[in-house]
Amino acid sequence: MKLSRRTILLGAGTLPFAVASVRIDAFAQTTPAAQGAEVPPILFVHGNGDYDALWMTTMWRMESNGIARDRMLAINFTDPLARSDDKVEQANRSSTEDQRRELAAAIAELKRRTGAARVALVGSSRGGNAIRNVIRNGGVADVSHAVLCGTPNHGVFATDDQPNSEFNGRGTFLRGLNGGESEVTPGTAFLTLRSDGMDKYAQADGRFIGKPGTPTGVTTEGPELQGATNLVLGTLDHREVAFHPRAFREIYKFIAGREPARIAIVPEPSVRLSGLVTGTPGGVSTNRPVAGATVDIFRVDPDTGERKGNAVHSSKTGADGRWGPAQVESSWPLEFALASPDAPTTHIYRSPFPRSSDVVHLRAARPLGPADKDAGAVVIMSRPRGYFGLPRDVVLLDGKEPADVKPGVPTDAAATLRLPASEIGRNIVAQFGEERIVARLWPASENRIAVAELTY
Repeated sequence: MKLSRRTILLGAGTLPFAVASVRIDAFAQTTPAAQGAEVPPILFVHGNGDYDALWMTTMWRMESNGIARDRMLAINFTDPLARSDDKVEQANRSSTEDQRRELAAAIAELKRRTGAARVALVGSSRGGNAIRNVIRNGGVADVSHAVLCGTPNHGVFATDDQPNSEFNGRGTFLRGLNGGESEVTPGTAFLTLRSDGMDKYAQADGRFIGKPGTPTGVTTEGPELQGATNLVLGTLDHREVAFHPRAFREIYKFIAGREPARIAIVPEPSVRLSGLVTGTPGGVSTNRPVAGATVDIFRVDPDTGERKGNAVHSSKTGADGRWGPAQVESSWPLEFALASPDAPTTHIYRSPFPRSSDVVHLRAARPLGPADKDAGAVVIMSRPRGYFGLPRDVVLLDGKEPADVKPGVPTDAAATLRLPASEIGRNIVAQFGEERIVARLWPASENRIAVAELTY
């Protein structure tokens, strides 16, 4: 799909106010919650290699619309990365059955906690696979609504090889879910949210999965399901169709049966933060806890990134990997100084937290490698809840568009800047849209990396 700068910018500029393109198939179950009815408890399900913290802003928006914090839960899969072959065990990776089992347990826990007969499930990407698997295999009575955001329901590719890949549309797993007259399970209301051509995992050409010029066998319509309500959210990318404010509106409306009263996050006067420290054993991202990590939190100056006084919180993780709680104010930009065993000391700079959260998870930056050997300082700009799109977005790192962010379909969620030792101690501004984070440069010679982690 070829998009001009004008097309992309017009699409992005009008997106918050646009009406979504709607497709409702012949077998669609259009039964969102009746207006005025109690909103069911909501369980959020993250995607491949991700963690529950990605749902933090969505949960804040839900709270700002009156959904009680204790009626929401976000699952944190132990090993979030899929196996290459679903039938062959791989260290620190999960099968479809592993995910089904963990999700079923989380559903039971949320029902127990709230006393509700049924819950609503909201999944990003691979999380939708687990949702469909649970519902198809005996869970329909427990689930009132299923919202699948950017889920590759017909595969990232559809070929006759790799039959045991979870992401093969012609593979055993997805054929099992998609077989029958309807692709959804009767008794649960289904909604899919997808991009109009900007999802890197719903492309006809294989360039984004390492096979440029090779047909994938899937299209931009791959996330849609026969029998579901299918919405198209313009130029949002693979992650944004779950975590963008535009996606929140559709998620809330489908589950609650009414428009949200507000999209903006309402700040709390007093904010408590806590979370989990995780790691990457063998280079694989997991959600397993890391013991013996120290977390020091500093209030920083919004213009310089310099620390304002001593640490406002210090923790050392135990076997459960938990840190906190830390008491902060909703107007404070923060630096999280994380020292994990056998990992670089990571200085994570964050925008102010408007509300409390217990899913402020921390993971050390990747090890310094050969590409960093001549750098005096390394800073990474990270966007966990979306990708950087050029020319769709304003993306600036130290006043320039990052050289390692590719234009066109958004595929990059991180950008790296390497600077000489003479620059150490100065600040670096990372800007995405209206979000602006000021970080400081730290010496790579001390095995330190700075990360400007975007919230939005």
